[in-house]
Amino acid sequence: MLQAHESATRRVIIYNIYKHINDLHLSDGETKRMKCPNCGERTFTVTNNMGTILWNCYKLSCNVSGQKRVRLSVDDIKARKKGVQKMKEEFELPSYIIPHRNKRTILKFCYTYNFEPDEVSMMYDVKEDRAVFPISDGKNFVDAVGRSLSGRLPKWKRYGNSDLPFYHGCGNVAVVVEDCVSAAVVGGIKSFVGVALLGTSLQEGHKGYLTQFSTAVIALDPDALTKNLQIAKELRGHVNDVRVLRLTDDLKYRNPEDMEKLNGIIAS
Repeated sequence: MLQAHESATRRVIIYNIYKHINDLHLSDGETKRMKCPNCGERTFTVTNNMGTILWNCYKLSCNVSGQKRVRLSVDDIKARKKGVQKMKEEFELPSYIIPHRNKRTILKFCYTYNFEPDEVSMMYDVKEDRAVFPISDGKNFVDAVGRSLSGRLPKWKRYGNSDLPFYHGCGNVAVVVEDCVSAAVVGGIKSFVGVALLGTSLQEGHKGYLTQFSTAVIALDPDALTKNLQIAKELRGHVNDVRVLRLTDDLKYRNPEDMEKLNGIIAS
């Protein structure tokens, strides 16, 4: 009897969600935040991502999330193509970012974390003394991230305004980490792609990129458990299998216990 009541309640919630969505008429790329039909908190977000309507409540104790397909208008399709083309045309690496040419500080930085600079197409910012990680959309560089080599602030600098992540590796398991160095380290392990968050929150570009993977592992800093859980919750509408890895240390330091946990994901 209780089970039947819970099932009926869930059907009402789903009906209310669909009614909300149909009334919103979201354009491609548009997001609305409102009260959740389930918990009543103003933590319910609906986004139109290229014709897929995604909804999710960000309250950790609420399990409402899902997606549905809708038709994109002709204007939406044109705007999407124009926006992608504009992003490609607008970004150019500044003239002071050059090939690293085996600069000693670049090599020392990379070898500290045991990865090759050429594996990540690393470049060098001669103006601010930064190791530069280019960000690609698969065909072109659309952004870049520079890591200070001299203690200059900010430690990490974004050169463009793309919301795509820095990624490295080849595999069907994405590992979401804090920064480009951790992504480079993880991407050097067979079957994994390291994906750098590069900020405090998950962007639409991250979500769009991560949808291609069968599994996503959230492996942020050890003291960021709440953030790990929040990001995992956001991703569950985009990736079928989302897991949270409890770390002893940042993955770039290759703690043996953490590496064993990570490799255990493939075996499981």
